[in-house]
Amino acid sequence: MQQMLKQAQKMQQQIAAAQAELAAAELTGTAGGGLVTVTISGTGEIRAVKIDPKAVDPEDVETLEDLVVAAVHNANEAVRNLTEEKMGPVTGGMGGLGLPGF
Repeated sequence: MQQMLKQAQKMQQQIAAAQAELAAAELTGTAGGGLVTVTISGTGEIRAVKIDPKAVDPEDVETLEDLVVAAVHNANEAVRNLTEEKMGPVTGGMGGLGLPGF
């Protein structure tokens, strides 16, 4: 029982360290060949959106909106990949056990 408690504490420390790394990470997503760039934290908080003036066409706002959405999706995919990379080894595939945040 003591050994299980130590393992659980170690895992909790590893999870906290991985979560801190994710919170500090900044990832980018792009769309339209770099016309739209979204910077996002490892926890999914959007920190910046950059739009190249070439992407701005008052006659075609819908395309720009689509590019922003695509860039956000691209950035979120980068977050998912980083989360899997950081948390996977710690949780050992235990995401299916209903652990919060996994």
